[in-house]
Amino acid sequence: MLVAAAVCPCPPLLVPDVAAGAAGELAAARAACTDALGVLAAARPDRLVVVGPAGPSGRGAHPEGAWGSFRGFGVDLDVRLGGHGAPAAEKPGESEGPGESERSELAGSSQRALPCSLAVAAWLLHRTDWSDAPVEGLGVGEPLAAERCIQVGEEIVARPERVALLVMGDASACRTLKAPGYLDERAEGFDAEVARALEAADVAALKALDAELAYELKASGRAPWQVLAGAADGAGLGGALLYEDAPYGVGYMVAAWS
Repeated sequence: MLVAAAVCPCPPLLVPDVAAGAAGELAAARAACTDALGVLAAARPDRLVVVGPAGPSGRGAHPEGAWGSFRGFGVDLDVRLGGHGAPAAEKPGESEGPGESERSELAGSSQRALPCSLAVAAWLLHRTDWSDAPVEGLGVGEPLAAERCIQVGEEIVARPERVALLVMGDASACRTLKAPGYLDERAEGFDAEVARALEAADVAALKALDAELAYELKASGRAPWQVLAGAADGAGLGGALLYEDAPYGVGYMVAAWS
């Protein structure tokens, strides 16, 4: 059964080392994510499942301890998914991260590197010293149909244990002329409906999100939100919207359901 959920954005800029001099611009979003994770901890789950958008190489399950990296963004920073003794580097120099031999071993095993969204989630969990329940990750592909996303959510909570979800994903990337997807007049309305649904814990509205429109608006959170909708159907959770803004022309939202 689903006992709580947190919805967070997943831009690498959420990590201060990546944002560098612009780190302060997402301080409020970062603080809201911390509050949302506190709601998950307070629910005392038996298991935390982190769901986020992923490309082909990052789709599927990622076990606790799976590693991710922000080196592609020019930062010497590696993270691991979950606590329970798994090392993670919050700032360059604080931890060596996986060594070359370990990287080779992981590359040859089923433990693929975390997609960026789950690496951001791993950083958030490490930042808040998460140790309240075992963690596992799930990368979902953007083209995944709504029906399948909903089914995946139902499968996550089918077991009798108390499950919490950390759902990563951004809203539209078309809110301004300088946004990654340029300005699209449909973006503001799309984001407003998502924000309303997250605040109201409106499962039906999340299930009904238009996948094609979300794709056109570059909303990476559509599939993860619909996984949440499948998991939360019938759980009777209430929602709270903790943050909503589009500082770079991309919609970032933080919500907590409990």
